[in-house]
Amino acid sequence: MIEKPIRVLVAKPGLDGHDVGAKVVSHALKEAGFEVIYTGLHQSIDAIINAAVEEDVDIIGLSILSGAHVPLTEKLFAKMKEYGTEKTVVVGGNVPERDHMKLKEMGVAAVLNTGTRFETITETLRGLAS
Repeated sequence: MIEKPIRVLVAKPGLDGHDVGAKVVSHALKEAGFEVIYTGLHQSIDAIINAAVEEDVDIIGLSILSGAHVPLTEKLFAKMKEYGTEKTVVVGGNVPERDHMKLKEMGVAAVLNTGTRFETITETLRGLAS
C-alpha cells in the first residue's frame, strides 16, 4: 500500500512581509516527501482556512515573524470553529518562550521557533499527522 503524503499548508498571515524562512521550510518539507501548499504573503485568516479546507491539508503551519502570533492564532482558531473545521496547527517564527504555553493552550500542536533544525520540523510534523 502506498502511503499518502502529509499535506501541509504554510501560511503567512497578516502584514508580515518576510517570507524567506517560510519558503526555505516549504522546500525542506517538499524534499522530505511532504506535499506543501504555500499561500504567499499577507494572507487573511479566512483565506488561510479556505485554502486549508480546499486543499484538504493535514496541518496548517503559520509562519509569523511580526510578533502578532497570539492574536493571529486566536483569530485562526475562532474562525476554524466558526467554519466548523478542525486542522492541526503549528506556529513557527519568532515566538518568545513566554508565549509557547499560551499558544498550546489555544490548541497549537507545536511551536517551532526560527532556527529549529529541519529534521526536528519534519519529525514533529510526521508525529502530528500520524
